[in-house]
Amino acid sequence: MSEFHYRTCNLCEAVCGIEIEHADGKILSIKGDKLDPFSRGHICPKAFALKEIYEDENRLKFPMKRFGDEFKEISWDEAFDEIANKIAEIQTKYGRDSVAVYQGNPSVHNFGTLLSSSALLKSLKTKNNFSATSVDQLPHHFAAWAMFGHPLLLPIPDIDRTEYFLILGANPLASNGSLMTAPDVINRLEDIKKRGGKIVLIDPRRNETARIADEHHFIKPSSDAYFLLAIIHTLFTEDLARLDRLAEFTDGVEKFIEFAQDYAPETVADLTGISADEIRRIAIEFANAKTAVCYGRIGVSTQKFGGICQWLINAINILTANFDRKGGAMFTAPAFDVLQVEKSANIYNRWQSRARKLPEFMGELPVATLAEEILTEGEGQIKALITSCGNPVLSTPNGKQLENALEKLDFMVSIDIYVNETTRHANIILPTATGLETSHYDVIFYLLAVRNAAKYSAPLFPKAENAKYDWEVFQTLAHRLKRDEGKGMKDESESEKDLFISHPSSLIPQLTPPEAKLNFGLMFGRYKLSLEELQKHPHGIDLGELKPCLPERLLTENKRINLAPEIIVKDLEKLKAQMNQTNDFPFALIGRRHLRDNNSWLHNSEILMKGKNRCTALINDADAAKLNLENGANVKITSRVGAIEIPCEITDTIAEGVISIPHGYGHEREGFSANSLQSGASINDLTDECEIDELTGNAAFNGTNVRLEKI
Repeated sequence: MSEFHYRTCNLCEAVCGIEIEHADGKILSIKGDKLDPFSRGHICPKAFALKEIYEDENRLKFPMKRFGDEFKEISWDEAFDEIANKIAEIQTKYGRDSVAVYQGNPSVHNFGTLLSSSALLKSLKTKNNFSATSVDQLPHHFAAWAMFGHPLLLPIPDIDRTEYFLILGANPLASNGSLMTAPDVINRLEDIKKRGGKIVLIDPRRNETARIADEHHFIKPSSDAYFLLAIIHTLFTEDLARLDRLAEFTDGVEKFIEFAQDYAPETVADLTGISADEIRRIAIEFANAKTAVCYGRIGVSTQKFGGICQWLINAINILTANFDRKGGAMFTAPAFDVLQVEKSANIYNRWQSRARKLPEFMGELPVATLAEEILTEGEGQIKALITSCGNPVLSTPNGKQLENALEKLDFMVSIDIYVNETTRHANIILPTATGLETSHYDVIFYLLAVRNAAKYSAPLFPKAENAKYDWEVFQTLAHRLKRDEGKGMKDESESEKDLFISHPSSLIPQLTPPEAKLNFGLMFGRYKLSLEELQKHPHGIDLGELKPCLPERLLTENKRINLAPEIIVKDLEKLKAQMNQTNDFPFALIGRRHLRDNNSWLHNSEILMKGKNRCTALINDADAAKLNLENGANVKITSRVGAIEIPCEITDTIAEGVISIPHGYGHEREGFSANSLQSGASINDLTDECEIDELTGNAAFNGTNVRLEKI
């Protein structure tokens, strides 16, 4: 007799509800949960991979230790003992910053990891903390901190009620929404058009979302800031700027009037590839729409001026009064609110990286500098690395440099369920129970949702005997690495001998499951919910539409919007200086995402990887004709840092002078082949670790300068 289990798919940001039919420990089917009030029965193909991940014979379940090129299973006690002793030895010898941590994107998709990993960071007390945040989204957080007082106070497009949706550098139909949790996004966007609204897409590629957009305009990679400034210029020259009630608590409007005058549509038309008339028309339509919202994602975040772009996007919404109101950009009111007890604070440039002096933000250094911090000798050199749920060899710039750096480490630990391009360098891999074996609550993605909702999912299956949950691993490591509080560390220059204690397993305190923190946060939250109450609603609870909440929700010291933060405005000088720059590389490289991909995950899923090769280089048909290229032919693409060979796909869906390669591929590395049904080339063997958004520290993948050759 089969049973039904209801939960949230945790493989992307969309938090879709799923219905799993199962019997005798086997999954019979996975369908969209039609009773989930938020996702409304929608799922994408990725949900079916949950079954394959659970049943995958290549998934690790117990600690593995590397002996040469082979991994062999060891006990948990043996693994924890060796890790604690080696980390203590390295930090005692080289200092606390000699150990680094990298947390990958999946960390945010598991609330056990999210609510427990900080304990490990606190026990290490290292400044060398890195994550996937500086791969693709730091500009959002930086702009939110500078303007609204906290990096997680992120405005969300109210797409369910808007009449005009202006999208830059995003592809919601492939991503299901990104920093915009929007399950069933295709129908939400179609509803905009059904109610007489309009969708305008600005992107160097006519991507999947262009199919339902009313307009698509090609834009030259990395020129979005000029386009946005021209929109603002038009708002002022056409007397369309208005703040309405926002004027009561907004500072800095007069500064925009001053610097926007230098960016008339005619001035930026050639820079952007969009005509002055079209820029002006879009600005006027946006300002005159009943409700409107501007949204930008990966394409505008991963460029040299990503911070400026996200700031200007917020500014356009504010200057047209499409902020904190229905149909504009709004803030969520989540049941478990990580901002509930937060206050505004200085979280920028408290320390810097050694090699390039890149500033810290939110307690992290830019991941673009991780490899050089390992390779650069001297005091503070990284000697050991702990990675969690990440594959930075494929997901961070100049992957081959990082690959070489990992080989130089004295010790490496990876918390991961697979041997992949990164974890293969680890001395010890600690796999955790995953997916259908774990409970789930979306701590972060409900903070980013287009509608307030809450849902808790219990585990479907028990974890394997003697396996451990992620929160058990993090808390155990934290206890085993805990500093001797009685001695402390007075000065980094002092000898650090004997400042660590390695607790045997029998002395580790009682571990705390993440449900305890979740229940506490729910009970003291705005809705006074509890975990018990959520468990009575397996399909989730609808908590209503987004509502105006300013100025109360602001976390700036004066409870006012800082429309023109000095730290961002100063970066306009660099933007202006770049207007006339040229380079010796004729093509600009951009990434792309497929609906059945999720970064470097899931490439050993048969159900997702079947079909034709998706790792191709999209090339405009006019560019292909100039080089006498045939569709499917291998081409060589070269950047400052490396070269790859890849099949080309000739199309008119990409702008001239632009090449697009999907990210997350490259599983065939020298001396290593991952369990992957699609390997392809890695775009990050071309992206440049020296190209970053200097303001925020985010990697500048978008617009990498490359050459193209026929093989």
